[in-house]
Amino acid sequence: MNPAAPASDDPSSAAFDALVERLNLALPQTQCTRCGYPDCHSYAHAIARGEAAINQCPPGGAEGIARLAAITAQEPSPLNPEHGIEGPRRLAVIDEAWCIGCTLCIKACPVDAIVGSNKRMHVVIDADCTGCELCIPVCPVDCISLADVTPGRSGWAAWSAPQAERARERYRWHELRIARDQRDNDARLEAKAQHKLEHLEEETRLTDTAQIDRKRAVIEAALARARAKRGA
Repeated sequence: MNPAAPASDDPSSAAFDALVERLNLALPQTQCTRCGYPDCHSYAHAIARGEAAINQCPPGGAEGIARLAAITAQEPSPLNPEHGIEGPRRLAVIDEAWCIGCTLCIKACPVDAIVGSNKRMHVVIDADCTGCELCIPVCPVDCISLADVTPGRSGWAAWSAPQAERARERYRWHELRIARDQRDNDARLEAKAQHKLEHLEEETRLTDTAQIDRKRAVIEAALARARAKRGA
């Protein structure tokens, strides 16, 4: 546990929100999850609450730790090796001869830096790749490698404030797109279920009234859960 950060203990306060934002802006926005949290903002939130140490971000390196230390009035500490080591910026590279177009890397990329379609070769947009490495473990044919693009420079020396801001913005749009796609998919499924409910007698192969009633109850329950989730 790190010492209490200089902000209100109330996580709903404006002072707490301001601290989280300052901490988040001090992070490189690679969204790599190596800190142990799902994204940079979640890590910043955990630091603000005193639940995470300031030395868990390998992409930020020593400079990143110093920035977080200044904000939280703590002494800088070495990067925790459990979360990785500081190194040069790296870019994902897809071997087109091996890529099978499975789209798993596209789904894993937090900043939408990989483009392609199903069963067609995928390509990495170098300017937007944060080197998060999240595409590596999901590739079923091991066709993605990492190339060092800043040899001799690591941490914030290999990553600029404009790059971090662009990555943060792309991640924000990525999250909005995922949420929109989920809403659209939920709406399609709900519409199909509603249609089936309204035409159950016509579309079912069942002939037993009791079985039809049980199926109707299942569909009604599923629709109720979906509507409750949407209204939550």
